[in-house]
Amino acid sequence: MKKTLAILMAVLLVGAVVGMAQAVVNPNTLVEETIGPFDSMDPAWSYDTASGEVIWQLYDNLVQYDGTSTVNLIPMLSTNVPSVADGTILDNGTTYVFHIRQGVYFHNGDVLTPQDVVYSLERTVIFDRSGGPSWMLAGPLFPMIDGQYVSTIVQVVAQELGLSNPLNYTSLSSLSIFATGTKNPLNDKYKQALIDTFNLLAKDFEIKGNDVIIHLPQPYAPFLYILAHGANWSSILDQKWCADNNAWDGSADSWWYYHNPVESADPLHSIENGTGPYELQYWIPGREMSFVRFDHYWGKPAPVKYAIIKYVNEFTTRLLDLLSGQADTIYVPIENLSEVENNPNVKVIKGLPTLEVDNIYFTWNIAANGNPYIGSGKLDGNGIPPDFFSNLDVRKAFEYLFPYKQYIQQAWNNNALQPNSCIIQGLLGYDPNIPMYEQNLAKATEYFKKAYNGELWEKGFKFTAVYNSGNTTRQIAMQALSNYARQINPKFQITVVSELWSNFLNDYLAEKLPMYMMGWLADYPDPYDFADAYFASTGAYGSALGQNFITFAQTNLDPLVNELITDVVPAQRAAIAEKLSMISYDNALYIWTDQPEAYWVERTWLKGWYYNAMMPGIDFHALSK
Repeated sequence: MKKTLAILMAVLLVGAVVGMAQAVVNPNTLVEETIGPFDSMDPAWSYDTASGEVIWQLYDNLVQYDGTSTVNLIPMLSTNVPSVADGTILDNGTTYVFHIRQGVYFHNGDVLTPQDVVYSLERTVIFDRSGGPSWMLAGPLFPMIDGQYVSTIVQVVAQELGLSNPLNYTSLSSLSIFATGTKNPLNDKYKQALIDTFNLLAKDFEIKGNDVIIHLPQPYAPFLYILAHGANWSSILDQKWCADNNAWDGSADSWWYYHNPVESADPLHSIENGTGPYELQYWIPGREMSFVRFDHYWGKPAPVKYAIIKYVNEFTTRLLDLLSGQADTIYVPIENLSEVENNPNVKVIKGLPTLEVDNIYFTWNIAANGNPYIGSGKLDGNGIPPDFFSNLDVRKAFEYLFPYKQYIQQAWNNNALQPNSCIIQGLLGYDPNIPMYEQNLAKATEYFKKAYNGELWEKGFKFTAVYNSGNTTRQIAMQALSNYARQINPKFQITVVSELWSNFLNDYLAEKLPMYMMGWLADYPDPYDFADAYFASTGAYGSALGQNFITFAQTNLDPLVNELITDVVPAQRAAIAEKLSMISYDNALYIWTDQPEAYWVERTWLKGWYYNAMMPGIDFHALSK
């Protein structure tokens, strides 16, 4: 009854405000209402967007994105963005020089020093909580092991101990070097290995006057993006304040006691001391968080004194608050967007590209043993041979079969773009001139008839395409391929099935799925993050497509992917990314289906909002009313 009454009130309120301009409510306070409270205020712990939004307001990084760009960086706590051109990226991309801004205050009044910068980056690496973001700094800051970037400091400890296959170790407990139930090393040898591991990290950093110089063991072109604002794990903390609050003090002979803590034991979980434009005023867990302008901020003062994030799960309540002016912006589910689009006091902005791509995969060598997904396993009309998708004509036929525009309209309600590669809009190296496939049933027929010298067209095929359970957009995509295949030739039979996520992951890694659908969301806004996953023979996706793909990639793709991470000149890296996209098109490597778009809802009195795909939420510092 209460919910029905609330909905009725919302309808009446909508009617009341249509055509009426409202005076600004609470001009000195910004209010956002969203869902899902944040996880932690500790930058080294946080790996979710809700926490990231909070940390964005409180902490600064060395560099930041230039407004809406996910490519261009500008100074933040560093007064320069290192580059080859000005001599602050040296030694073939392994040395970065940062000029640390002077006169910057933390919220408690402490002054920022270069040592705080070094400490902050080291702390994230040693913190290394399970499932957290530390891998993004461990990779570039430690030497490669067996030709691969490390993902945890534990692997380096294993190497220092002389253990076989050090990359197989992911937790300190698995090394069996501590006394039972403690983190006390069993002997001096083990303790020294732990200290030596930290010293290997520490030698990456050099302080000269007010400069922090970082010496990477090997080139890592995306390094600056991993340090940029929005990357919580690279936020700059006050070392003295951290130590005073029982966090790691920066010493080499104690770091393992602060490694991978449980969240309840993290001393920085619910406190903050950043250099950002806002400081924490109060926090009511599960309900709201309030910020107040930091009057000693090194940059331009925040236009609005207070900012509040409220966590309100009920959409009707959020809608009422938006329409009455008690909220300046709210989270609106896509299915409710029409309820706010035609109100003169509300502004809706759509068509904001995310850094995410979805696509359909071809497994070039399908695991045949006992695999029902390929039927007979032969080209006899009752199955497909295991190397079916190694055939370029087959892949091109499916590229022309897919209804790209229809899919985006029906499955995404036009809130998505058609990509031409995994190097999507918003990334360095995105080129709108790279061609993309369009549905052309005549072309699809032509390539199907060409494949296997006409035998495929005469005999037909039968296989199973798979998507993860509950993902309706992917179901629509796979079913569309099945329908159009039957339309052009009734002998073409594709059965569409779903699998639970855990089974789906296991089966794709085991190369059992002939055709399936997944996507990739940016860890950081660099083409290498996507190119490595899709194009490298050892990539997260490429490595699971079969030996024929791996062989193709080793010759045609791996050299370019390797150049993409070692070359630090942006123009040259963009050209490399464009080459990869063109190879993808020419060889029909994947069916690129969609790049989802985001949208934004605000009161019309709100000014200064901008969109950046790497920004976790709102930049309150930019807003006024």
